[in-house]
Amino acid sequence: MGDACKYAVVTGANRGIGFETVKQLANSGVTVFLTARDEKRGTEAMYLLNEQGFSNVVFHQLDVQDAQSIESLTKFIQTQYGRLDILVNNAGASGVVPDEDVLRAMNMDLVDWLPGKTFDDIQVVMKTMYESAKLCLDTNYYGVKNVTEALLPLLQNSPSPRIVNVSSHRGALNRMPNEERRKELGDIENLTEDKIDEILQKILYDLKQDSLEVNGWQMMLPAYSVSKVSLNAYTQILARKYPKICINCVHPGFVNTDITWHRGTMPVEEGAEGPVMLALLPDGGPSGCYFDHTVLAEF
Repeated sequence: MGDACKYAVVTGANRGIGFETVKQLANSGVTVFLTARDEKRGTEAMYLLNEQGFSNVVFHQLDVQDAQSIESLTKFIQTQYGRLDILVNNAGASGVVPDEDVLRAMNMDLVDWLPGKTFDDIQVVMKTMYESAKLCLDTNYYGVKNVTEALLPLLQNSPSPRIVNVSSHRGALNRMPNEERRKELGDIENLTEDKIDEILQKILYDLKQDSLEVNGWQMMLPAYSVSKVSLNAYTQILARKYPKICINCVHPGFVNTDITWHRGTMPVEEGAEGPVMLALLPDGGPSGCYFDHTVLAEF
């Protein structure tokens, strides 16, 4: 690509891993569109980076659940720049409403948190409501899909386009208790977006019927887990469909951010390393793959 400037969009970027990803990409000379749902927070995040000397960071409002908002961002990039080189789908929702007072009072040890040893305790704290689960799927899966589809024509104008989907180890196939569903989502040759839709409709239905456990869904962060499994599957479908675009997903690590209620063990600087590495992959790099932090891993 020579010295031509690269343009990147990072979603959900006013804080946490998204913010740090913007910063590291800008530091590499990329012009970054920092997007956030909240205009005020997004603008403040942009000013903060501008003050640190990153004049190549531009704010644009984006709510990944809002078609008009997605269209507005697309038109802005189309009109001003005519192409996009990098899309980092980072915006995410946990799908649970934690009882933060209980969480603090328990003062749980992180060592127990990670493998889910204190699973029953955590269950008490994490309430999966229908509304929060739907918001989670609409953000983590449908939001990514709608933003990606809108920006694909602009990415196809790039000489070396990259899409990075920020996933989670919670989306690992081997964590799914239901073997049949695991097979469906793992059979990438025959998996379609319609099939993913069916699975997502089913979990919402079962949640409404209070029958998650009996139908073999993961009980720890059920909506979040399924949204990330679906995102991983979508990443592979997309990579097959667009062989000229380098498309990967990444588990950033257990990072100390709002989404882990600041229980994470890894600083955001490290958490952003995986997304940034994949955003800047050289031509001919892997596509349709899953990375754990910066290391190629199994879906």
